[in-house]
Amino acid sequence: MLMALVVSTSVRAADGDIRGPDVTIIAGEERTIYEYRQGGELRMIKIVPNWGKPYFLVPRDRTTGFGDLERAEMLLPSWVLFEF
Repeated sequence: MLMALVVSTSVRAADGDIRGPDVTIIAGEERTIYEYRQGGELRMIKIVPNWGKPYFLVPRDRTTGFGDLERAEMLLPSWVLFEF
């Protein structure tokens, strides 16, 4: 069973309204997928499995596609090794 939820965030600046990314949350039985879109383009995909570490899908060649992951030839998993 898949469930999708769209969450929008917004930030107000002194010079006007600035919209943050639109986040689509797709909850599955084995993992939850977060799709981040800005200006209608898919910018980031985060996968949070029920077991294991969360990871991101990134384009194989970051120089093509102009930041839109839907135009990337291939997406590869990438893990965060450490944060501080």
